[in-house]
Amino acid sequence: MGTRVSYPVELKLKAIEMRLAGVPVKEVLSQLNIRNPTQLKTWMKWYQTGDVHRLEQPVGKQYAYGKGPDFESETAKLEAENRQLKQQIEIFKKVQGIGKEVVPEIAVNLVEELKEQIPIYQICFHLGIPRSTYYRWKQHSQQDTRKKWMEQQVGEQCRAHKFRYGYRKITAVLKRTMKINHKFVQRTMQKYGWQCRVKRKKRQRTGQPYQVAENVLNRDFQAERPLQKLVTDITYLPFGPKPLYLSSIQDLFNGEIIAYSIGNCQNVAFVLDTLNQLPSLPEGCTLHSDQGSVYTSYAYQQTIKEKGIIMSMSRKGTPADNASIESFHSSLKSETFYLDELTYTTTTIVEQTVKSYITYYNHARIQTKLNNQSPVQYRKLVV
Repeated sequence: MGTRVSYPVELKLKAIEMRLAGVPVKEVLSQLNIRNPTQLKTWMKWYQTGDVHRLEQPVGKQYAYGKGPDFESETAKLEAENRQLKQQIEIFKKVQGIGKEVVPEIAVNLVEELKEQIPIYQICFHLGIPRSTYYRWKQHSQQDTRKKWMEQQVGEQCRAHKFRYGYRKITAVLKRTMKINHKFVQRTMQKYGWQCRVKRKKRQRTGQPYQVAENVLNRDFQAERPLQKLVTDITYLPFGPKPLYLSSIQDLFNGEIIAYSIGNCQNVAFVLDTLNQLPSLPEGCTLHSDQGSVYTSYAYQQTIKEKGIIMSMSRKGTPADNASIESFHSSLKSETFYLDELTYTTTTIVEQTVKSYITYYNHARIQTKLNNQSPVQYRKLVV
């Protein structure tokens, strides 16, 4: 067991004065040959609580009465007291109405502002908080600042895409420029109500089949190369003063819309116009549709054969057999007309909305299954 060392009162007062003047602890210990920094901490505590008389107490005993000697001179005592009062006034001028609790943000800002003039431990003492608490608050403040910035980035992307994206796609977009976790994105979108606002709408099929082809596609929606497997369908656009229809053909390789027509009559000529927009097709290309009357018509099937296309049709009453194009038409309506509440507008706006969305869908709208690329970007990268 080590021998206890008894320090004279003058040395203790000198150590306190040096610490009040901002001298580092290590330097005070070195100059005055003090063994344990805990002793210096105890002396400072006695001074701050007004128990200066305890500096004279013997080693190993409790000395709780009487008044011990003060500073070397009355002038030194007054200078120390004035210095302490000046620090208190400077701090409390910055913060008004401090009560039993100090707001972490205010305390951190105050210390950052005054730490060049007053040691941090003294500022914390006047505020009535431990120095470790200040450093913990400072760390949390820095984390909160970055968190708010990241939440701002999430909000900007949600607004940029008109709330069409869920948290997975927003995460994929943000990961291009920063490191972020999908769970944080999901919590942020839920917190501020930034979730995907797309509403899925179901459509009703009409028409009777005439001549039905075999279901060659058989829900195998994976294609190894462009123009290998195509799907087509017609959807109703009930958003203008007169009925409009959209006929589109989609390439299953990358989900790109490679041909489409907008018309006010759902007849054979309408779907043939879409079919004739197709580029030169490779041998063995399959075109899948439902059993609508326009697709089972003689003229349509004859054109399919002339182009060397293999015809495929969904089973009766099974729209899931043509799920990919059904999904595209649902997305088109949900992410434009329903999202922007264009329930009744002009024919020109309906047509322009559809054309703009198809361009956006092909060139800008990323898809998770395409490694978060747009259909055109994915086709260019692979091909």
